[in-house]
Amino acid sequence: MSNRSETPVTVIGLGLMGQALAAAFLKAGHPTTVWNRTASKADQLVAAGARLAPTVADALEAGPLTLLCVSDYQAVRELLGDLDLDGTTLVNLTSGDSAQARQTAAWAEQRGARYLDGAIMAIPPVIGTADAVILHSGPQADFEAHEPVLEALGTVTYLGTDPGLASLYDVAGLAMMWSVLNAWLQGTALLRTAGVDAATYAPFARLMAAGVADWLPGYAEQVDKGSFPAEVAALETDARSMAHLIEESEAAGVNAELPKLFKAMADRAIAAGHGGEQYPVLIEEFAKPSTD
Repeated sequence: MSNRSETPVTVIGLGLMGQALAAAFLKAGHPTTVWNRTASKADQLVAAGARLAPTVADALEAGPLTLLCVSDYQAVRELLGDLDLDGTTLVNLTSGDSAQARQTAAWAEQRGARYLDGAIMAIPPVIGTADAVILHSGPQADFEAHEPVLEALGTVTYLGTDPGLASLYDVAGLAMMWSVLNAWLQGTALLRTAGVDAATYAPFARLMAAGVADWLPGYAEQVDKGSFPAEVAALETDARSMAHLIEESEAAGVNAELPKLFKAMADRAIAAGHGGEQYPVLIEEFAKPSTD
C-alpha cells in the first residue's frame, strides 16, 4: 500500500479544482508534479513546492499516480492518446457521464494503464478537508493501493468496480440537490406573497427536508422489494395535496410548473392502478424513459 506522505503524485489540469487538488497533496507532504496547457496557472503551486512538468509525458513519468482534472473526457484522450501509459494509475476526476467513464476506462486499460474514475462532490475551497467528498469507482485493488494518498483530498469513498458508478452517483446527487433547492424556492415564493421572507422560512424548510430524509431508508426498502403498502399515506391522498399546492400557487400568482409536474407523475401512477399504494411506487414512473 502507498505511503501517505512519500508517494509522488501528478496532477494534470490546473483550473480552480485542479489547483486545489495539487495544493492539498502538497500540504499533505507529497512530492507533487503538475502540468497545464497554460503554464502560468502553476505559478502559485510551484512557489509552494510543486514541480512544473514541461510536457504531459514528463508529468506521467514523475510517479505512479496521476490525477486528471480537465475540461472533458475527450480532452483526456487527446492529452494521453500518443503516450505510453504502461504501469501508470490514472484517477480521472473530470466531469462526464457514466458511458464516457466506462469507455475511457477500457481505452486506458488497453494502453496498459490502471484506471479509476471519480467525482468530486465539493467546491475547491474545501478540498483537503473532511467536508470534501470524493467518489471513486473501478478496480478495488487499485483504489485500495492508493487510498492513503487520495485521503489527502478529503473523505474518499469507494463505490464498486463499475467505472461508471462515480458519474452516476454524481448526477444522482445533483438530482437531490436541485430538487431540494427548487422545492424550497417554491415554498419561499409562496410565503413571500404573505410577507414572510426567505430567512424566516428557511429554518422550517430545513426541518422539513431533514424529516423527509429520515424516510429514505424505509422507502428504499419498499423500492428494493417492489412492494409499496400505504403505511403512512396512499398516493391518491398525496395527489389531492398536490392539487391544493397547485391551486394555492396559481391563486397567489406564483409559478405552478413544479407542483404540476409532481401531480402529472402521480396521476399517471394512479391511472395505472397504484393510487392505494405509498409514495415510493412512483419509482415505476421515474424508471420509464421520457416521452418528450
